[in-house]
Amino acid sequence: MKLEVLRFSSQEDSTSGLLFEISELGRKFLCYTLEDERRALKVRGETRVPAGTYNIKLRKEGGFNAKYTKKYGGFHRGMLHICDVPNFEYILIHTGNTDEHTAGCLLVGDSQENNVIIKDGFIGKSGNAYKRIYPAIAKAIELNEEVTITYIDHD
Repeated sequence: MKLEVLRFSSQEDSTSGLLFEISELGRKFLCYTLEDERRALKVRGETRVPAGTYNIKLRKEGGFNAKYTKKYGGFHRGMLHICDVPNFEYILIHTGNTDEHTAGCLLVGDSQENNVIIKDGFIGKSGNAYKRIYPAIAKAIELNEEVTITYIDHD
């Protein structure tokens, strides 16, 4: 499975984007994304991951995993963990609404506000988007498919 984040607006405190699934049929829109801002020098918890392609695995330990297991029960089988990002650790795909809810992670949502107007960015209906996209991604990982995410900067 191949996922792609198209970043289209990087502002002072946030980056807005779109998440797609890439297949032989083309690009399928999945949801909106929100991340921290672009920085020349990384600031811990305040910088988006560099453009590039990374593997996604299931992370079954840590605080987020415990929280999501409690919140989602059997639906949740581990956090979507973006692996091997240079100088970053524990980059996850999860729910949230503003850049204050991410520390380099990728937030997903079904609605989005213009981050030129709202400096922290905003995505809404995050839980809905997560519950919609999570099962297929987790299933592909569990079936030992290679699951990758490519971040593309168009901002």
